[in-house]
Amino acid sequence: MATLTHQESATAEQLVVTDGARKIFFAIIIAGVVLLVVGLMAAIFHWGTGPEATGTATHGTGSPIWLKRLIISLWHSNLFFVGVSAVGTVFLAINYVAYAGWSVVIKRISEAFSVWLVPGGVIMLVVFLLGRHDIFHWTQEGVMTKGAANYDPIIAAKGGFLSGPFYIFRMVSYLTIWAAFSWKLRKLSLEEDLHGGTRYFHTSVTMSAGFLVLYAVTSSMSGWDWVMSVDVHWFSTLFGWYVFSSWWVSGIAGITLTAIFLKQNGYLRMLNANHLHDLGKLIFGFSIFWTYLWFSQFMLIWYANLPEEAVYFNQRLGGFNGQYTGLFFLNIVINFVFPFLALMTRDAKRQMIILKIVCIAILVGHWIDFYLMLMPGTMRGENGFLIEIGVAAIFLGAFLLLMTRRLAGALLIPVNHPFVEESVHHTT
Repeated sequence: MATLTHQESATAEQLVVTDGARKIFFAIIIAGVVLLVVGLMAAIFHWGTGPEATGTATHGTGSPIWLKRLIISLWHSNLFFVGVSAVGTVFLAINYVAYAGWSVVIKRISEAFSVWLVPGGVIMLVVFLLGRHDIFHWTQEGVMTKGAANYDPIIAAKGGFLSGPFYIFRMVSYLTIWAAFSWKLRKLSLEEDLHGGTRYFHTSVTMSAGFLVLYAVTSSMSGWDWVMSVDVHWFSTLFGWYVFSSWWVSGIAGITLTAIFLKQNGYLRMLNANHLHDLGKLIFGFSIFWTYLWFSQFMLIWYANLPEEAVYFNQRLGGFNGQYTGLFFLNIVINFVFPFLALMTRDAKRQMIILKIVCIAILVGHWIDFYLMLMPGTMRGENGFLIEIGVAAIFLGAFLLLMTRRLAGALLIPVNHPFVEESVHHTT
């Protein structure tokens, strides 16, 4: 590495992931496995008699209830973590394009978040290939074949877009674009550490601009493909942005939470209350933005009262004997009311304990948000929580292991970034 100046040596920090930290991550995975096994046993025991035990009565998919829940849980949690992982690169790219200096001290955290894109992409492709009939009704045999017993003219009209090969092509394209730009921006950042100069920064700005244009299109389309097509008869013109807003505020909360934990463990010495304040403002503002999209979608559908649109909210408000009604209202409380009230004051946005609580609540809340997007359209009234929470814990532990490993692979603060001194002395 190039010789460090006095300023660079003062900011140079390297994360060491201790054995204790790794044990915590593995403990999260083990706890998830235990919950998953208990949940599967409970589901199998509950459905151990009757036609459900042989998988002949699970909504025509041929899979038993426990297996269907497992497949959908894998799709649900992996979808959440893939989106949060991509937000790491989106946050990085936005700050490059904006020539923002304040965020340089947390730049490496956003770089590390993108680590889940490749393993998450592989998992998503495998789950789709093996379990698509349990997740997406439009993949059922005969549903688009005129004259078949289960022919559906509405779905058949969408056959040009919802075809298996084209769907897989789009999925691979989205994930490849996100992963490729994430890898390139990370590579430029590490080379900047080694060689210095502004050439890498300006190249990163150009790359980021291209990525943001592509992400704006692919993120919205991925919301249609991966989430909205679960309710294949239903549609919403702003749903892609709704999915993105849920990913975005979750990603910012995850980056903030990671920065706080690093600070509390003696790292990121240059991170101060002003950086936390800016992160708090982002969380506060985009929680309101998510709510704006949520309300816009709900209000317009409620006001129009068209059956083909209202069915989505009927399922979540009173449908299936009210199994999702409590979660529907909890979704608003935990993702809007709580962060809005908790972060309303300036001082609250500068307090690590308050930010930590809000960030954890938001991450849990938006995982619930995706649960509500997926479960009513797939499991109908046969949903549960043990399997789903177990799978989520396994994904969380694996994500933390990979993310901290990448975070430890470079200096925590990019000492040769042209705006590093501006970030170190950032005030608001």
